[in-house]
Amino acid sequence: MIKVIDADLNIPAHREAVVELMNTYALDYMGGGEELSDFVKNNLANELARRKYIYTVLAFVNDNPAGLIIAIEGFSTFACKPLLNIHDVVVASAYRRRGICKLLLQRIEDIALKLGCCKLTLEVLEGNQVAQAVYKSFGFDGYQLNPDMGRALFWQKKLNS
Repeated sequence: MIKVIDADLNIPAHREAVVELMNTYALDYMGGGEELSDFVKNNLANELARRKYIYTVLAFVNDNPAGLIIAIEGFSTFACKPLLNIHDVVVASAYRRRGICKLLLQRIEDIALKLGCCKLTLEVLEGNQVAQAVYKSFGFDGYQLNPDMGRALFWQKKLNS
């Protein structure tokens, strides 16, 4: 049985599930292939819980952690409304191809609608065709303001802080 719930990071089992699933993602080829640091493992749940603008949704299959979405509230200046950026999507390999990702996406969309958000955003690796297919089937597409200028690119600059 698949159960999708809003995580309560005061519950130890939810805290453990978040760290376990994020570590599973980090170890995956698509997540970089390296285990989370001890610092991240020891602090992630506390840091997520401190931020009221972060929404964490878990999926369990027969009480086993199977999937996770972490979304962060942002703001669209063009729409003058909030948005939710889906920052992490994880479905453990043993539970893939069961529709868990779509269930997680639906719960995040429900949260976004309740918050009055104008859109959901996410990043996906170019080479992750499986994830792209799922996202497209859920209604996501590349972002552009003016077709003549092309699609938006997602860039980063790491900081030493």
